[in-house]
Amino acid sequence: MKKIWALYKKYEELINYLVVGVMTTLISWTTYAVCKLIMNVDNAVIMQIAVFLRWFVGLVFSYFMSRKFVFKSKNPKILKEAFDFTTSRIVTLFLDMFVMWILPTVFGVDDWIATFVSAVLVVIMNYIFSKFIVFRKKKV
Repeated sequence: MKKIWALYKKYEELINYLVVGVMTTLISWTTYAVCKLIMNVDNAVIMQIAVFLRWFVGLVFSYFMSRKFVFKSKNPKILKEAFDFTTSRIVTLFLDMFVMWILPTVFGVDDWIATFVSAVLVVIMNYIFSKFIVFRKKKV
């Protein structure tokens, strides 16, 4: 048990980041499922509203969980930190959209393979932005 705990402590930030990511995904998907129950997502505009709600709920959940459990931020400037977090997630949203355009359209890659490639890139970039920009530790 001590070896497992030592391994966890060594990789705590990454493990917690992955756990929060899985939880964020489940909450986002649940939000979308609720939207499907109460909204007509067959309508293209309503679908985009549901997708935005899914993204927004995931964003809010991910920010607070990342702040507390992953990066353990003590930054008193929560609004600036939340703004930076949101901005970084918007950047990776555009990365996702770009990858999902270029791989299937330009290179003929299957959209499910493109989705996987995009997800891996987005997770890596979200971690980098969060660790080195949003929640970076100030040097004393």
